Amino acid sequence: MSKYLGAKCKLCRREGEKLMLKGERCKTAKCAIVKKNYPPGIHGPKGRASRQSGYNMQLREKQKTKRIYNLLEKQFKLSFVRAIKQKGDAGENLLKILETRLDNVVYRLGFAESRAQARTLVNHGHFKVNNKKVNIPSFNVKVGDIVKVKDSSRTGKLFANLAEKLKKMEIPGWLNLEVKDLSAKVLHQPAKENFEMSVNAQTIVEFYSR
Repeated sequence: MSKYLGAKCKLCRREGEKLMLKGERCKTAKCAIVKKNYPPGIHGPKGRASRQSGYNMQLREKQKTKRIYNLLEKQFKLSFVRAIKQKGDAGENLLKILETRLDNVVYRLGFAESRAQARTLVNHGHFKVNNKKVNIPSFNVKVGDIVKVKDSSRTGKLFANLAEKLKKMEIPGWLNLEVKDLSAKVLHQPAKENFEMSVNAQTIVEFYSR
């Protein structure tokens, strides 16, 4: 499946909730969900969408989660395959894999306004993990790893004034952020309370198990 090139706001409207695809804009009155809280293609808020079957509900949950984490279908399916090979609950394993991706960690730490921007920053080599440059967005961090903005990148316009903003950020409890150093340590694996609360992982497992 090719990368979606249309308006990101339509993806949020299609799923009926904010997917935080456009960073700070999603928190303002300009957000499409605030202005047009109904699916694209339906003529106004009084338009009716057809009742969804069990399969369609599972499909929508999978599509929503894939879009939240900014992944293509192949990338998402590979993450699921990894999840079912691990011990424990497959849905929880899947979300742990998605949450510990380096691009997601960069976003969660407030180093980027969206996961799409985080992926770009990782691709451009702005981050180190344990003092080694990592430019692979799908790289999964482990307990004890230290993620840090490269010293040579800290003076650039993307990171120069980031410290003040980070002081106001709500950082997940499994990450310990050091604002002064623009670095963070992975304290433990993310738990259920750290996941995207709107994601029903079991529904995704059911979709792929059909």
